[in-house]
Amino acid sequence: MLTLYHCADARSFRCLWALEELQLPYELKLLPFPPRWRQPDYLAENPLGTIPLLVDGDTRLTESAAIAQYLATRDGPTPLSVEPHDADYGAWLNWLHHGEATLTFPQTLVLRYRRLEPEERRLPQAADDYARWYQKRLEEGVARTLSDGRHWLCAGRFTAADISVGYALLLANSLGMGDDFPPVIAAYWERLKARDGFRRAKAAQKAAPKIETL
Repeated sequence: MLTLYHCADARSFRCLWALEELQLPYELKLLPFPPRWRQPDYLAENPLGTIPLLVDGDTRLTESAAIAQYLATRDGPTPLSVEPHDADYGAWLNWLHHGEATLTFPQTLVLRYRRLEPEERRLPQAADDYARWYQKRLEEGVARTLSDGRHWLCAGRFTAADISVGYALLLANSLGMGDDFPPVIAAYWERLKARDGFRRAKAAQKAAPKIETL
């Protein structure tokens, strides 16, 4: 049984969404955010104190994009994977990691310096700068790619790459940045939210009991 340690709508949502898209059996352990402070017992499971953590027997992964890739490929080809012989394999890998490294990274700084830091330590100028950085990358990368009328980022179908980038859109909305989506991104976001896997993942995190002790 796969076990996913998760905080609601955190990076680990990528992993939960992939599990639901693939309809794999799993156990969900929902933690308060940030768990390194609010659930210190979690450090026994993941010394980094970060979310996600996926446990699959002796395999333990803590990077959300890597987990999405792992789930998409661990049992061979799946609807979420693109195979190495496919012309879009490189694009698939690039988008899969672009969602985290290029898009989510600046968002986490916006989250920190607008919301998480104590009032006296917040840095509005830095948060605004990183919000603009995120928006520019979104427009130059995702919007440009989708502007030719394609519905998904690569391979002509929904894949784990869309999960990775789609999470960055979810986070943007939670940070109040969704109103700035270009029309092509807004339409893409609506397609993502309409997927059964996305809806099941949202329902699963809502229904899961929070862990009080590990």
